[in-house]
Amino acid sequence: MDTKINISNEEYNQRIEFLLGHLDRENLSGAVLFDNYYILYYTGFAYVPTERPIAFVLNSAGDNLLFVPKLEVEHAGTHAVIDRVNHYVEYPYQPHPMHIFKDLLEELGISASVGVDCDGYPWIFGYRGPDLSDLMGLKAVRISGFIEDQMMIKSEAEIALIRESVKWGNLAHVLLQRYTQVGLTETEVSQRASQEANLRMLDAIGPIYRSQSPFSDGASAGYRGQIGRNAAIPHTLANNITFQAGDILVTGAGAPVWGYNSELERTMVIGPASNEQKVMFNHMVALQETAFSAIKPGLKCAVVDQEVRAYFENNQLMPYWKHHVGHAIGLRYHEGPFLDIGDETLIQRGMVFTVEPGLYSPDLGGFRHSDTVVVNENGIEILTYYPRDLESLTIPI
Repeated sequence: MDTKINISNEEYNQRIEFLLGHLDRENLSGAVLFDNYYILYYTGFAYVPTERPIAFVLNSAGDNLLFVPKLEVEHAGTHAVIDRVNHYVEYPYQPHPMHIFKDLLEELGISASVGVDCDGYPWIFGYRGPDLSDLMGLKAVRISGFIEDQMMIKSEAEIALIRESVKWGNLAHVLLQRYTQVGLTETEVSQRASQEANLRMLDAIGPIYRSQSPFSDGASAGYRGQIGRNAAIPHTLANNITFQAGDILVTGAGAPVWGYNSELERTMVIGPASNEQKVMFNHMVALQETAFSAIKPGLKCAVVDQEVRAYFENNQLMPYWKHHVGHAIGLRYHEGPFLDIGDETLIQRGMVFTVEPGLYSPDLGGFRHSDTVVVNENGIEILTYYPRDLESLTIPI
C-alpha cells in the first residue's frame, strides 16, 4: 500500500458537490445527516456514535460543518474534511444540544424543507431529544435513498482500499487455517491468527494505516461459532467450541482499511470429508459459480438470486436454503443493493458485492464460501483469492 491509496480531499469535496446538486434539484434548503457512516462518507470523520449527538450539516450555498460534543472537537478538527466544526458542551446538559443546533441551522439559512437521514438524532444509548421538524417547524425530507445510491458505486480509490483489505484478510485466513487443529478451541486459534496477522500488517503499512472502524482495529479471522452442527446457523456467535475430527467449519476474515471492508469466508473440514459432506460442498461451489456468472452490468440484482434459486430447485436443495446470494460491501460490512429476488436495482460497473449462497443441513452443518467481487464492463472481477477447492480446505488430523 502506498500513501496515494486513500480517499483524497478532492474526492470528499466531489461527494459533497454531488449531494449539493441533489438538494438543488429537490429545492431543499440543506442537508442534516446523523448516520455515522454517512458522516464518514462525506467528511472522512470516523467515530463511535454514542448518546452525544453528532451531525453533518450542508446548506444550499455549499457551506458545511460538523456539530459535535466538546470531547470530539479535537478529533473532528484533525481528521474531518470539513469547512468548520461547531460544538456544544455535553449531553445531557442545559441547554439541550438540539436547542444549540437549532440556532446553528437558522444561522446557515436552513428552513422550510431540509434533507435528512433521520428526523432528529436517533434514540441510541439512551439519548432523548426533539425531532428536527418539531424543533424548527420545518419539513424533514428523507434523502437516505439518494445517499445509498451514491455510495453503492465505488470510485477507483474506494476499490483500491477494498483490494488492500482483501490482502490482509487473506493473510489472517491463512494463519487461521494453519493453526486450527483437533483439541484446540476457536477462541485460541482465532485470537492467535488475528493478532499475528494484525501485527504483520502494521509492520508493513502501519505508518499510513487507519482502520476507521468502530468494530475492528485491523486484520482478523475466526469462526463465530460456525463449527460442526453450529455451522448450520449462519449468524451464530463464538462459543469457545473445541475442534473435533469431522467438523465442518465456516470461517470469516477481513480487515477494515481506512473504513473500507472486504469479506472472505470459506468452508473447511477437519479430516477427510465424508461422501455427504463432499456432495454438499460441491453443490455449494456450483451455487457460487452460478452467481458469479449471473452478475453482469445492466441486469437486475434479482436476476442473480433467481438463477441461484433455480439451481437449488433443480437439485432438490431448497430444504437447505436460508438466505439470499449476497450484498454490497464498502464502508459498512453490509450495504445495499442486495442479490435478492426482492431487489430490482440495476447492477452497475463499480458496485462491490459479496457472493455467498449457502447450504445449511441440520445434520451436517453449513457450507458457504463468500468472495468479494467488483463489477466491471463485462461481468465481475473476483477480488478475494483464497483457494476454494475441498482439497485445499481440508485440515489434516
